[in-house]
Amino acid sequence: MKKILVLHTGGTISMSKGTEGNVVTNQVNPMLEQQELFHNEVELVVEGIFNLPSPQITLEKMLLLKNRITKAFNEDIDGVVITHGTDTLEETAYFLDITLEKRIPVVLTGAMRSSNEIGTDGLYNFVSAVWTACSEESQDKGVLVVMNDEIHMAKYVTKTHTTNVATFRTPTFGPIGMLTKERTFFAKEALPQEVCSIDSVAGNVYIVKAYAGMDGSLFQLLDNEETDGIVIEALGAGNLPPETLPAIQKLVDRNIPIALVSRCSNGIAEDIYAYQGGGVGLKKMGVIFTRGINGPKARIKMIVGINSGKNEKELRQFLSQ
Repeated sequence: MKKILVLHTGGTISMSKGTEGNVVTNQVNPMLEQQELFHNEVELVVEGIFNLPSPQITLEKMLLLKNRITKAFNEDIDGVVITHGTDTLEETAYFLDITLEKRIPVVLTGAMRSSNEIGTDGLYNFVSAVWTACSEESQDKGVLVVMNDEIHMAKYVTKTHTTNVATFRTPTFGPIGMLTKERTFFAKEALPQEVCSIDSVAGNVYIVKAYAGMDGSLFQLLDNEETDGIVIEALGAGNLPPETLPAIQKLVDRNIPIALVSRCSNGIAEDIYAYQGGGVGLKKMGVIFTRGINGPKARIKMIVGINSGKNEKELRQFLSQ
């Protein structure tokens, strides 16, 4: 019998719709007692580690999850399932993906409809996540996100719709696998990536989204001693309006790491264009092209890299992977 550690953190999957139609947090998580759903084939070790809507999840809470899972490596646990609010689920999943050793399957899931709404998807997603955590095929895949019968890699998955139950997608690459009732089917392999050992999440890393007619004002505001790093969600393949360049150059000259991703939901950031403000010049300037992940994940990656003690060269290489 597989033993699965279930860590409930809150979110819509644990909430209910009130009499006035608003979705609210329950005092007791309705997902806590679900042992009977697994035909005596799975033993659930259930913990309510915290009970928060996902906009209230911090990096400190993510570190708490990471430390609890690390402890589980020595507790005869075969896999971990985390229930989580969907707004920041992808960030928690990615944080765990780059900070946890790949010893046992770790699966995150959530819901787009609260526990007492018509067509609630929470219990179904939870059961799917448990079967995925039990699967031998889930070994060595890194942290996974299971929603709506699909299995996604934490690195690339993102929430794409505000309310649709099929909100979690992997742009460009697609899901790594799927579920057919209680069985997993993986069509792809996960590429290896560096895992960092950290015990803190200190640092101020900010995200700046580019737009037409942008100047250097926002970058000037971030040019201070409190800024430890910046992520730019750039235009297209990785370009910026030329008016931003002087302020960015000053930040680079001060050795503040600047990672660049595309604000597009598909594709990767590349240094293709050589006009003023194009990616070729930005890369020569010292901006780090971080390919394949979005801005919030690039921020997490930079904070993890900083807290793992990487020097400037090592951090650049880590963010470029």
